[in-house]
Amino acid sequence: MAALQKVRTASKAIVSYVICPSGLTAGRIITPDVAEKGASSSRSSMMNQLLHMDINSMIGSCMPLSSMRIGTIVHNIEVNPGQGGKLVRAAGTGAKILKEPSATKCLVRLPSGAEKWIDSSCRATIGVVSNPKHGAKKLRKAGQSRWLGIRPTVRGVAMNPVDHPHGGGEGRSKSGGNLGRTSQTPWGKPCKSGYKTGPLKRRK
Repeated sequence: MAALQKVRTASKAIVSYVICPSGLTAGRIITPDVAEKGASSSRSSMMNQLLHMDINSMIGSCMPLSSMRIGTIVHNIEVNPGQGGKLVRAAGTGAKILKEPSATKCLVRLPSGAEKWIDSSCRATIGVVSNPKHGAKKLRKAGQSRWLGIRPTVRGVAMNPVDHPHGGGEGRSKSGGNLGRTSQTPWGKPCKSGYKTGPLKRRK
């Protein structure tokens, strides 16, 4: 029984998945991570090879940001080293390395246009996420959203006061024309920034 459990745990450790980048074909071998801990000599040799390799041949390979060149398009970026990919995982998205990684930080431009400093030891995958037409896909009929499990959404201002705090009033007004009231959930809780419980930050 113990041996069977070991086999099961080992099989669970092996099974994994990656976000498919655009241009990755079946049967292609990708590098899960070229920077293994405790393998400095092999890492340096691998780094020398990466400097002379074509970017297109490295699509799908995972490595730290410090091992990449300026202008490399990456996705599935870690925020904290070893935590796993958190940024740029949606279909058709990709981030760009703007400045050459320093000893600790690397400047990356996200799909939103924001520029973020990320730890150079954080890993990322080279390439753009596949299926770029996912966001441009339109539903053919109203029933198709129901096929996807999406139920109808009714605005709060279109309801009666008994059903929602935004309901009632003359025209398009929240809570009977009380414009000073913040947006609320159907249960009366603030839905934009929540309750402000911390002290006010006063400028000196």
